[in-house]
Amino acid sequence: MSKTLIIAEAGVNHNGNIDMALQLIEKAADAGVDYVKFQTFKSEKLVSRHAAKADYQKANTGGEDSQLKMLQQLELSCDDHFLLIEHCKKCGIKFLSTAFDLESIEFLHSLNLDLWKIPSGEITNLPYLRSIAQKKGKVIMSTGMCNHEDIESALNVLTSNGTSIENITLLHCNTEYPTPWDDVNLRAMHDIANRFNVPVGYSDHTRGIEVPIAAVALGATVIEKHFTLDNNLPGPDHKASLEPDRLKAMVDAIRHIECALGSGTKQVSESERKNMAIARKSIVAARNIRKGEILSEKNITVKRPGNGINPMQWDCIIGTPAIKDFKEDELIEI
Repeated sequence: MSKTLIIAEAGVNHNGNIDMALQLIEKAADAGVDYVKFQTFKSEKLVSRHAAKADYQKANTGGEDSQLKMLQQLELSCDDHFLLIEHCKKCGIKFLSTAFDLESIEFLHSLNLDLWKIPSGEITNLPYLRSIAQKKGKVIMSTGMCNHEDIESALNVLTSNGTSIENITLLHCNTEYPTPWDDVNLRAMHDIANRFNVPVGYSDHTRGIEVPIAAVALGATVIEKHFTLDNNLPGPDHKASLEPDRLKAMVDAIRHIECALGSGTKQVSESERKNMAIARKSIVAARNIRKGEILSEKNITVKRPGNGINPMQWDCIIGTPAIKDFKEDELIEI
């Protein structure tokens, strides 16, 4: 059984409050995910003062402030990161963060994290990709807003600068919050896997938990999902995030699906074996039969239970003499 790597994306849903960030770690650990992921950035290095907010950000935070001003309130300090990492260790969950600028890449590198997560918005950022590639670690890269050429170009930068293709996983993704159902296009995971010959996963921005579960059934090796303490909190991403109980429901469902996928070989399972005699049928006497009487469609039939002669042997039984007297419904013997 293959275990799906589940990343709970806390992102900026701490609203710049370290206590809220610590609570997010606790809720992610309670839900049973593998990683809780935050975002590491210096606002002034991430966006210019002229950068507008996305429509969903305007809808959730208002349109008065710039994107820069919004992000300045959501930064985590270096000291915050150390506190979060320690709390993750205490809670038994792995810490992960996405860097959004070159300085933040170097800072995360100094923390000796075991995984790099490249967000969709950085997939066309050559200096950024080159910097991560040179660290030669494992990489998970989201592909929202991308076509084949974008993905191929990013992979070429990574692999030509030190990261082995064997260490890269691509996540199918749609960068709209929330993603409309008819834009999810889950089958694109297969397209990505076949075209680039890498493991694939899915980063989800729909409102519910159905799509990540379906993605696992379709072969996703990694699932990433935003979560929050409360959908009604102020901030850009809370509305398109799962509350803790729904996050746990998603994780539980994914673990069930992993078990249910099984080996892929059709065979009788141990749990159903005991029902074979009950649900299947045998050849039985349709009426009382005397010894020596020729067995025919007039005196034998097929009924449960299935602990006698298999009805697939019907043609072999027809025309043979009864070896003894049989009462109606008695199992035929030969």
